[in-house]
Amino acid sequence: MEEVTLPKEIPVGTWPTMENNHKEGCGEEHESVKCTAAVETLSDNNTPLEACECASQCTAVPQSGVEVMCDSCMEEPRQASKSCLTCMVSYCEEHLRPHLENSKFQNHQLVEPQLDTELRACECHRLALQLYCATDGCCICPSCETEEHEGHAVTDVAEGELQDKQKGMVKTLTAAEEAINKLQKNTASIDSSVAGVQAVIEQQFSSLRVAVEDACRSSLDMLDGEHKQALSQAESIRTHLEQKSGELKKTMTQVERFAKKKNDVDFLQVSLSKNTTLPSVYISLIDRLATFSNFIKESTQATCNELKSTYNVQLKELCKSGKSKSKGISYSPSVEFHLGDLYATNLSFDPDSTHKFLRLTEDNRKATNTTPWQHSYPYMAERFEHWRQVMTSESLYLGRHYFEVELSGEGAYVGLTYKSINRKGQENSCCVTGNDFSWCLGRESHGYSAWHCDVETSVEVKEFTKIGCYVDYKKGLLAFYGIAETMNLLHKYSVRFLEPLYPVFWLSKKDNMVVLVKPSD
Repeated sequence: MEEVTLPKEIPVGTWPTMENNHKEGCGEEHESVKCTAAVETLSDNNTPLEACECASQCTAVPQSGVEVMCDSCMEEPRQASKSCLTCMVSYCEEHLRPHLENSKFQNHQLVEPQLDTELRACECHRLALQLYCATDGCCICPSCETEEHEGHAVTDVAEGELQDKQKGMVKTLTAAEEAINKLQKNTASIDSSVAGVQAVIEQQFSSLRVAVEDACRSSLDMLDGEHKQALSQAESIRTHLEQKSGELKKTMTQVERFAKKKNDVDFLQVSLSKNTTLPSVYISLIDRLATFSNFIKESTQATCNELKSTYNVQLKELCKSGKSKSKGISYSPSVEFHLGDLYATNLSFDPDSTHKFLRLTEDNRKATNTTPWQHSYPYMAERFEHWRQVMTSESLYLGRHYFEVELSGEGAYVGLTYKSINRKGQENSCCVTGNDFSWCLGRESHGYSAWHCDVETSVEVKEFTKIGCYVDYKKGLLAFYGIAETMNLLHKYSVRFLEPLYPVFWLSKKDNMVVLVKPSD
């Protein structure tokens, strides 16, 4: 008998039926019925693979083009005419006669010749798998129905197949309807959420517009007050000048009369008794208006940049990340809103203040500790003698200022102090870390530390080589930033400044170096 290779794969969702196994005649192709329901809905208790195996057991496998030989022909095998599912044997026409003519075989189930009749038999009872148990989702024989599957929902194979298909279609349809309902609810929820956020945006920006209008109105009112005050001052001066002018005219008349009489004594007495000086007519409104205008421009530009950073940059990042954030909006400067763009201050080291162990290079923008080599600097009252420090030539006074430095090596410090700091003493108060009018940040072995009044405050941050320093003199704010791709606040002070501030640098160890750099370089 020829060896036949059975199909290794059965298409998922395919359930062949007995009626479609073979039509009358050997040349007709087998057609299978495909289940339209999802594979997982074929049965509640079995997997798609088990469902496919059950289908292959209960139904015929296509045999087109394959000859099935008679199992009863011993000497000369002939082609089988039918297969008996009860006997589990295939017969040729001659050996099939008992099944057709003997009434004892009338209950045997005959089908078209099959190679896998053994697969269609119950392993326990060796009977044909004619029934389908919907409860367990498997094909069974009549004996199984009365034993293991007693009381279960049992139908014939064809009807069970139909029921499973219907059940699967119902489940799929139900799942689709539930998905549609969920989508509709989601759509309504999205619309509601967007409407809520839209209301918040409109409300907040309405408040923002009101605040801007109030600020504008307040600024105009202050300008109007300055205007009225200047006009009043000018009017007072004009009235006073007119009065003085009248007095001078009377004096001139008297002087002319005494001059004609040639009475020198009376002339001198009259001229000396009259005050001919005039009050100053200078009104400082122009300078005050220039300051007023610059303040409005500076504040408005800073606010606009902050708005751009907050809404355009951080909001876009929030949308890109797709993550919910409950934290408040951070107003720390970022790459898009850099303090150096607004308040950058050009600085250079003051050679007259430089300690003898410090060397200045690069147009007095770089200082290096060259210990133990000294430099033959002339004596200056401003020069630091004990502490290896250097101060800038420029001061930071009024308004807002920002500068950046690169620090190299442990023991390098950047800070601000008053010009009155003692330059000659050896006490701690002569160092930028040790008095109550100096504030600084330094690189230590364990990281960064902030110093004020000889008190150290550790700053737990990652390593930065570039430090930014921001001063708002009017508000009394001093902040140190670590500069990388973004600005990271390291430490800040809130102080009431009493004198102009001077950047000062302490390079305590050999090869310490500090460089004044342009912001964002």
